[in-house]
Amino acid sequence: MRGLRQGHFAYNECMFIDQVEIHIRSGKGGDGMVHFHREKFIPRGGPDGGDGGKGGDVIFEVKPTLNALSSFRQNQKFKAEDGVRGGPSQMSGRYGNDLIIHVPPGTMLFDADTGELIGDLTKPGERLTVLRGGRGGRGNQHFATSRNQVPRTAEKGEPAQEKRLKLELKLIADIGLIGIPNAGKSTLLSALTNARPKIASYPFTTLEPNLGVANIAEDTTVVLADIPGLIEGASQGVGLGHDFLRHIQRTRVLIHLLDGLSEDPVADYSQINSELALFDSNLAKKPQLVALNKIDQPDVQERLADIQKKFGKLNVELMTISALARTNTRELLVRAYQTLQEAPPPEAIELPLPVYKPREDPRQFVITREGGHEWRISGAAIERAAAMTYWQHDGSVRRFQRIIQTLGVDEALRKAGVQEGDTVAIGEFELEWQE
Repeated sequence: MRGLRQGHFAYNECMFIDQVEIHIRSGKGGDGMVHFHREKFIPRGGPDGGDGGKGGDVIFEVKPTLNALSSFRQNQKFKAEDGVRGGPSQMSGRYGNDLIIHVPPGTMLFDADTGELIGDLTKPGERLTVLRGGRGGRGNQHFATSRNQVPRTAEKGEPAQEKRLKLELKLIADIGLIGIPNAGKSTLLSALTNARPKIASYPFTTLEPNLGVANIAEDTTVVLADIPGLIEGASQGVGLGHDFLRHIQRTRVLIHLLDGLSEDPVADYSQINSELALFDSNLAKKPQLVALNKIDQPDVQERLADIQKKFGKLNVELMTISALARTNTRELLVRAYQTLQEAPPPEAIELPLPVYKPREDPRQFVITREGGHEWRISGAAIERAAAMTYWQHDGSVRRFQRIIQTLGVDEALRKAGVQEGDTVAIGEFELEWQE
């Protein structure tokens, strides 16, 4: 339950967006520098090239004042700041600033390409680092040895990481209003809270969830969610069913609103509960208050005794209200709050942090023949090493040659049949094979 002050209402008048795909990129590491100390009377100073700064991370943070993903409509590409290049006199480059992306509580992050769940952010202020910034390259001060006191070798910064994410928002509300289309859920939400949902009389009036905050006492409030109407087959995705059902999963108490003018309210009640159970068996176990709406209508009053008798046989307590006339709506809210106090706390998905899990040994590589005299080497470690190499410096090239020997790339190429003068591509770089 949330402790909002009286008079502070959290409801969304803008379009509700609960799914979006974005592209994120961390900051590239700053390049290390090749530089030698120069000073009057010291013509041959030692290497003093500084290190590059680390690139910025991409961090997601829960901001409790947000309740939709609408801010991602205009901007779907996010990039952290790159690290700054190292300088002379052993000066390290500045670290790139981290990029903090704010999301509402209840946001789930998925890898858009694999579907893997990366994080489930529910608590205000909770943070999750999804991409790490690239390591800064080392300057030539690190490569001096007794045999090589003038190293013309340095590293470029580690490349940035990139990822496509799918963001899904599950509304986090204390009480959810469920029922068939036109049962009167939007009208009830507006009667209980300060929300202003659009209301009309045709199926699927509400195509997006609405939030409202209801006052129980001067310093006590509850958050209600009007979940769009369900139809038969919703658990199989019919009529946007999966999108709607997902929002119910985190609500702790349900108000099941029935249309008093329906031909068979008992059948409607059974249908909705069946859809809940088919989608997620835990939904059927949530505490429910069942309320028959529109009792201000003469047709409903005539049938009321018969409807109550049928629900009595099912051992279901039936409350009667009129959302439009606001009859018994306060009593329904108080009963829902009392049930909420007795309900079990919401479950949360616990994930270890950080969430980086290499899918395979990064030192592995694959050799592909792309033509008679053209080859390509693919692999995380070898491609990263190539990207961090200063190809214009002989010392850096020799260092890269030692790396491919350590990884076993040169031996594998010979076994594959590489010949003198063949072209070998690694990432965006093309090299000529020489024995």
